[in-house]
Amino acid sequence: MKKFSLSLTAALCLGLAAGAQAETIPPVKIGVLTDMSGPYASMGGAGSVAAARMAIDDCLKAECKGMHVELVSADNQNKADVGAAKAREWIDRDGVTALADLTNSAVALAVQAVAREKNVVAMFSGPATTDLTNKSCSPVGFHWMFDTYSQSVGGVKATVRKGGKSWYFLTVDYAFGHSMEKGAAEMVKQLGGTVVGSVLHPLNTADFASYLLQAQSSKAQVVALANGGQDTVNAIKQARQFGIVKGGQRLVALLVFLSDLRALGLANAQGLTYVDGFYWDFDAASRKWSARFAQAYKGLKPTMTQAGVYSSVLHYLKAVAASGSTKGDVVAAEMRKLPIKDPIMHHASIRPDGRVIHDMYLYEVKAPAESKSDWDYSKLVATIPAKDAFQPLSQSTCPLVKKS
Repeated sequence: MKKFSLSLTAALCLGLAAGAQAETIPPVKIGVLTDMSGPYASMGGAGSVAAARMAIDDCLKAECKGMHVELVSADNQNKADVGAAKAREWIDRDGVTALADLTNSAVALAVQAVAREKNVVAMFSGPATTDLTNKSCSPVGFHWMFDTYSQSVGGVKATVRKGGKSWYFLTVDYAFGHSMEKGAAEMVKQLGGTVVGSVLHPLNTADFASYLLQAQSSKAQVVALANGGQDTVNAIKQARQFGIVKGGQRLVALLVFLSDLRALGLANAQGLTYVDGFYWDFDAASRKWSARFAQAYKGLKPTMTQAGVYSSVLHYLKAVAASGSTKGDVVAAEMRKLPIKDPIMHHASIRPDGRVIHDMYLYEVKAPAESKSDWDYSKLVATIPAKDAFQPLSQSTCPLVKKS
């Protein structure tokens, strides 16, 4: 009995100490800056806000017990100037200590500059440009889920191995699309294939007719979509109508989200191969977390962007609790020290350039007859190990990376 009493007293003391430490930590305010109404709203948007709220609630029950944490959100409108202005306003006027999601690469690059200047942690789960961890890297910036390199490696390799040697790109005309096409095209050439042409289209366009006709006339074996969100959905639907696949060309979407597959339906999406960083049905832990997300957000399963927001916000909060600070450089250093442990990513770690590496997965969309239940869209084809899924650190142009 004496031993139990001593153990109980020690536990109470530890709890009181933890509570006292939490009270000394300055208030934390996290801003989710995302696309609330445009082409990326389904893969980020309000679902990203819900994921951030889940992370806050989970941390407040554990490492963050006693801390004061607020959440704010805004629509970046897919405009770099709007995103940068909102980030600056949040930091200067409202005391935001960290930024999350940042769908749209142009917005992300603009916000990266603001966050670096203001010494505020920025965590990118929605944008894809690799510039965030290359020339535009930041000591307080972290690219969390996917990027154009991760999306091109698995998809391009799988397609070239199946005989897709000549490629034509339909590319959205801004930083994300340009980076996606560049990475994929380089991989095609590296594997012995050729790029016969490409065409740029504006963001959030509804009519892909002229672009698809050019792709058809190119006679390329592969028509690759270097876009995302609603643009990808529209392009795939119209490609089916134009008979791209029936005519013998392969249709490859370099960036597909679960929300896109939902919008397309299996009849339109079947046979597509794509690379994903999180799929709700991967294992027991992902299924359990995704069920919680569905309860929190409209009964929907999460995209990898939304899952990445949860993972990044949770890790940030753990680092704040461990460091006892909200200063960007202090928290960023702690984030690099702490192991990433959550239901979202496997074999994850943070590199000096701010790239969070983790296993990625090559999936193939099932035919309608293969699907056993609602949301049963994809089957795992291969795992891409963390060390292979992202641009090698040796190739990084980030000034933070020391060259040997």
